[in-house]
Amino acid sequence: MDRTYWIQVGQFLPGEKVILQQKVVRLYDGDERTSFDSGTLQLTPQRLIWDDEIQEGRTIAVDLSLVTKATTTPSSFTRSAKISLTLQPAPSTKPEGPAVLTKANYILLSFRKGGHDEFFRILQSQLAEKAWEKSLPPPPKADNATVRAGIVGIERNIEKKQRETNQQVTQAFKDIDALIEKAKDMVAIVNKFAAKIEEKKGTVSEDETVAFKSCLLSAGIANPVTKETYGSGSAYHKELAKQLVTFLDKPLQESGGMMTLSDVYCRYNRARGLELVSPDDLLNACEMFEALKLPLRMRRFETGVVVVQSLSHSEEAVIRDTSELVKQKGHLSAQELSKLVKGLSIMLATERLLMSERAGNLCRDDTVEGLQFYPNRFLEPS
Repeated sequence: MDRTYWIQVGQFLPGEKVILQQKVVRLYDGDERTSFDSGTLQLTPQRLIWDDEIQEGRTIAVDLSLVTKATTTPSSFTRSAKISLTLQPAPSTKPEGPAVLTKANYILLSFRKGGHDEFFRILQSQLAEKAWEKSLPPPPKADNATVRAGIVGIERNIEKKQRETNQQVTQAFKDIDALIEKAKDMVAIVNKFAAKIEEKKGTVSEDETVAFKSCLLSAGIANPVTKETYGSGSAYHKELAKQLVTFLDKPLQESGGMMTLSDVYCRYNRARGLELVSPDDLLNACEMFEALKLPLRMRRFETGVVVVQSLSHSEEAVIRDTSELVKQKGHLSAQELSKLVKGLSIMLATERLLMSERAGNLCRDDTVEGLQFYPNRFLEPS
């Protein structure tokens, strides 16, 4: 290991590039195991670079010019495949490394997740080409303002990085502003097309109308409710609630009439594009479903799970449908029920089964193999 030296992550020589890399590689100093237990091994035309996958910033390298012999040992039942590299002594100009002096003149690369055959083949080809002997482009001249000389040099580096970061952030916000302006233009175009469809209901066929509206929905919500239009009070939440009813119609049908509030939040914001709503605004809007007499309800289960539920799928209907499925299959777990009902998550499948159990329609069997639900035979006439 005294032939290896420390480098910074991503620090490459001029013109150097990674040819191949393999993860979960362990290093040995001779036959002795080292603390370099699991890392990503990268092969370049000039070096082997090992980057620690556990400790960030712990990276070492060894020059291929030091390799005098490379052999491979296949894996066995108890041992992983290894590549052995015999190394000549390092020059006195070698940078500081993890070891000053070791007895072994070779290192072992243990490939714990396979891939050693291809790595060894390409390694041999690079050793044969001896790319390190070819002329490399000269390193860039150091800027006097960036020479790291004591505390003054460190302060200059910090100031330079801060200026570069500020420039990047400023440019990023300019790009976002331009994107927002383009998005507003797209919304205006969508509204224009929607108005044209309303004007020409008689001349446009129903199938064409459905197809066009489907395209608009795939692009997101054409005219999202915003605080700029309705303010930040109850009027805004009422309009959000009404728009949620329209938006959730199809997703709720695909999910068996019930979706978790977190799923609603993600899908709704994804459709809104740049006009995102906060979790608090969405919660306030969902709490208005009942007061506005809308066909949706927000419900909190005893386990703490909060869902949005369609009135067409009442609790009695959910219990009836769930109990019928269990009766048809003989018994069901939450995982099995989620596979039977399209779009139903395991979390909601569990809640449906527990709801049916509380209603007395199902009985549970909790074993080491998992929780299964069976029809309640005591309800059946003898």
